[in-house]
Amino acid sequence: MRIIGIDPGYAILGYGLVDLNANKFSLVECGVITTETSQAMPERLKILYGRLMEIISEFQPDAASVEELFFNNNAKTAIKVGEARGAVILACANSGLDIYEYTPLQIKQALSGYGRADKKQMQQLVKTYLNLDETPKPDDAADAVAAAICHGNSAGYYDKIGKAKR
Repeated sequence: MRIIGIDPGYAILGYGLVDLNANKFSLVECGVITTETSQAMPERLKILYGRLMEIISEFQPDAASVEELFFNNNAKTAIKVGEARGAVILACANSGLDIYEYTPLQIKQALSGYGRADKKQMQQLVKTYLNLDETPKPDDAADAVAAAICHGNSAGYYDKIGKAKR
């Protein structure tokens, strides 16, 4: 199974693709999509959507794991990140992907067994899960890879639920 993990943002959007075969993860690709502060928000969303559609088309993931918006004290920032998440969800839906959403706490729990793991611990776990020499950079890409691994660790659970509903 190939999973794209996405850490939504409107200035920097992280993405990471992992393959899961026989309970072993391998990194396919990771990186970021950036937009400029000088651009109007509609243009920024168009860039995020378009570039994400290209990435999905190129790498053909089977599922998308999207980090949910965490509580933010700045309402204006939260709204803009929410808009970026909308572009992400639309790109994934228009590509026919099953979309799974996880909170930062769930992602940390799935990788570390501890929902309050710090950023350094999470980066080390991503490196370990993928047997890498270095942590994926920048942090937004590593966070997206963690979201993909989270879904990989949860996919069996969703398969069982799906079969039970049939």
